[in-house]
Amino acid sequence: MIVAEIVISLLLVIGGLFALVGSYGLIKLPDLMSRLHAPTKATTVGVGSCLLASIGYFMLTEQRVSVHELIITLFLFLTAPITASMVAKTFLHRNDRVKGDLPPTNGETGWATYDPAPGLKDADAGARKPRDASV
Repeated sequence: MIVAEIVISLLLVIGGLFALVGSYGLIKLPDLMSRLHAPTKATTVGVGSCLLASIGYFMLTEQRVSVHELIITLFLFLTAPITASMVAKTFLHRNDRVKGDLPPTNGETGWATYDPAPGLKDADAGARKPRDASV
């Protein structure tokens, strides 16, 4: 019982530290692409650690597995990377100066968000072009 309580306490402390670091990074990092990493990585690990602590607590005190935490974890791990990808893609298309700073891919195709997929015709690619950022 004591060991389980220590493990749960450590998970809560670790989760709190990761959430704190993620929040600090969100405030202090210089641009959107840098700031995107802090909440998506550190805070996800922090919340995941707190959810594991909650699962352990309910297993210890009520001898049952709490499904709520598992559903929250699944939702968090599905939505955080998708949201981060959409925010990053929007940032890339809204800032043309970023496109010129990207390194070459050294492959057959360029960056997936800008260039059409191999085999896609130019006319099809025109439908995928982003809107003008100045509008």
